[in-house]
Amino acid sequence: MNYREESLKKHAEWKGKIEVVSRVPVGSREELSLAYTPGVAEPCMAIHEDIEKSFELTRRWNTVPVITDGTAILGLGDIGPEAGMPVMEGKCALFKAFGNVDAYPLCIKSKDTEEIIKTIKLLSGSFGGINLEDISAPRCFEIETRLREELDIPVFHDDQHGTAIVMAAALLNTLKLIGKSLDEVKLVINGAGAAGISIAKFLLKLGVKNLISCDKLGILVEGDTRFNSAQQELAKMSNREKLSGTLADAMKGADVFIGVSAPNCVTKDMVRSMADKCVLFPCANPVAEISREDALEAGAYIVGTGSSQYPNQINNVLVFPGIFRGALDVRASTINQEMMNAAAYAIADCVPADKLSTEYILPYAFDQSAHDAVAKAVADAAIRTGVAKITK
Repeated sequence: MNYREESLKKHAEWKGKIEVVSRVPVGSREELSLAYTPGVAEPCMAIHEDIEKSFELTRRWNTVPVITDGTAILGLGDIGPEAGMPVMEGKCALFKAFGNVDAYPLCIKSKDTEEIIKTIKLLSGSFGGINLEDISAPRCFEIETRLREELDIPVFHDDQHGTAIVMAAALLNTLKLIGKSLDEVKLVINGAGAAGISIAKFLLKLGVKNLISCDKLGILVEGDTRFNSAQQELAKMSNREKLSGTLADAMKGADVFIGVSAPNCVTKDMVRSMADKCVLFPCANPVAEISREDALEAGAYIVGTGSSQYPNQINNVLVFPGIFRGALDVRASTINQEMMNAAAYAIADCVPADKLSTEYILPYAFDQSAHDAVAKAVADAAIRTGVAKITK
């Protein structure tokens, strides 16, 4: 199947992937009076007296916006908020299908950081959490940081943390197969935008010691002023040997390659230069850094990609429905590091030891038990770390 052509046809047929369905009957005078006026005045005044009642008397408790400014849509770049709408709608459909979370696309027509922050803050009273999506780096870092500081509901940039969590889960299970630990593996990440920086920071916190990040300018090295502020911050935390040069230089002797960058930037020779039983996760979308076939032919032991056409799909759909389900269920005020760690280990643990193999390192996206496991692990971590308002 030509997925691009068929998808375009289907989108023309669907005319949108989500819709609003009423949860209450309004077919009689009595039903209308209860759902709307005059009866609705009573819950309005109850919320006026105690704003926390908005989580009990409205759908706010289960509602999340999927927000973009259209500047980093998939691997397509800055194509605008309207052009990002099909992705945001798709995300909303996945929220509902796998987490039973009511999600709505909000595409903001501004690239101004302050305007975006202000807009989201002004709308935040309608939602139980905020999912940021496809906002370009480094602006996305400030937007998320500021909103996390200034709002009392969870704020989650999925391109950063969702990608990092599922990548960590894939790495945890992969290391079991190659017989190495987090603190002894050499890991190279290509791509130092939102996803690449967040993956690197997450894996460093998880226990990886030898990590090198690369961008189109080459290896991130502390003190290199060609890189932006976020990249320079990462350089201080990684590349302890102060290696400089190209991606090819970084990959020599590496155990693991993670790609969140650009198409066809990894060659077979680069793969051949890696360690025995090397692992590649080329996840550039829609065209990977190297094809699965070429990577295996060059000697890769395990390959995971972002594509559903192949085994070992590394897809953050395993993360965001469950992480929001868990956070919303306990009315968490934030999504903290402990909750994200819990999600990564929960995903990894969904693959039984006797089923783990080079072609099965992650649960399938359609495995509802995996989403349920993430939700429970996240909720438990929220309660354990004191950020949950519901602890029963």
